[in-house]
Amino acid sequence: MTISRSFASDNNAGAHAEVLAAITRSNDGHARGYGGDAYTHHVIERFRRIFGDDADVHFVFNGTGANVVALGTLLRSHQAIICTRNAHLFMDECGAVENFTGSQLITVDTPDGKLTPALVEREVWRMGDQHHTQPRVVSISQATELGTLYSLDELRALRACTTRHGLLLHVDGARFANAAAALGVSLRELSAGCGIDALSFGGTKNGMLFGEAVIFFGNLAEAQAAPFVRKQAMQLSSKMRFVAAQFDAMLTDDLWLRSARHANAMAELLAKKLAHIPQIQIAHKVQSNAVFAKVPPHAIEAIRERFFFYTWDAAQSVVRWMAAFDTTEHDIDEFVQTIREAVSAG
Repeated sequence: MTISRSFASDNNAGAHAEVLAAITRSNDGHARGYGGDAYTHHVIERFRRIFGDDADVHFVFNGTGANVVALGTLLRSHQAIICTRNAHLFMDECGAVENFTGSQLITVDTPDGKLTPALVEREVWRMGDQHHTQPRVVSISQATELGTLYSLDELRALRACTTRHGLLLHVDGARFANAAAALGVSLRELSAGCGIDALSFGGTKNGMLFGEAVIFFGNLAEAQAAPFVRKQAMQLSSKMRFVAAQFDAMLTDDLWLRSARHANAMAELLAKKLAHIPQIQIAHKVQSNAVFAKVPPHAIEAIRERFFFYTWDAAQSVVRWMAAFDTTEHDIDEFVQTIREAVSAG
């Protein structure tokens, strides 16, 4: 069976061979369930060496589950989450966070997918008023849903803002590896180094079969509830060693970084080649492994006959093209040629 290449999502890529090999190695014999195994303990210690000694790590199945566990741990139902209007937890998680936590999402329109202190402060009002949901968490995506990135200075400014208002800072890091690779900083610098309180750290989009990690920083009192929230949220794996083994592979010889750098480089190459097609306009700055482009409407379906992808904004004729750890230069060349032929046919 031949599987066609896709530019729809890095979720559509397979699993990295080194990850699959790690799963096979961990399959030897029996191990205690629910995270009581040696694999899980070993990998959690590796996380702490990378993210900091106070990193409190909890493995889960998927990205929505990671956000539910992280935010469910931090919040009570009368408290609210400030996020962008295109945040994944608002647009693409079927109300999971609201359903599970009972907390309101306060959404903010942004031109580039990023919150700023000024935008946050507009939503922090009526604090202490029992008639009004109380903002408690600012949740951002790194990289954002538009593929843009928060710099270290922007993150520190947000941290200062949340501290002033007694708020917590959560990062949806489904593509956190891509952000660190693009910015040229360590995972610790981009997380604990900027003072964030909780991170949903992605593995699936960067070459794992399944699995994400929820990490709390700064010895938060709220984090003590995380194991119970994870169990209630149905995110506690009975055979957790198979999630841990995948992260072990990702952390070995910086596989996470190699994979993310490659995906980013392929997106950059795609954008560079698209610049020579006058009918295509890049809609947002290409900073990670996403390319958003305005495409003539007549060409979209013609391109999609060969390569599957999603339309991001039908009204504006903007599509999203994603590169993955296994995208090749040959894939890019074929894709660009298909685009060139489709737009010219109109």
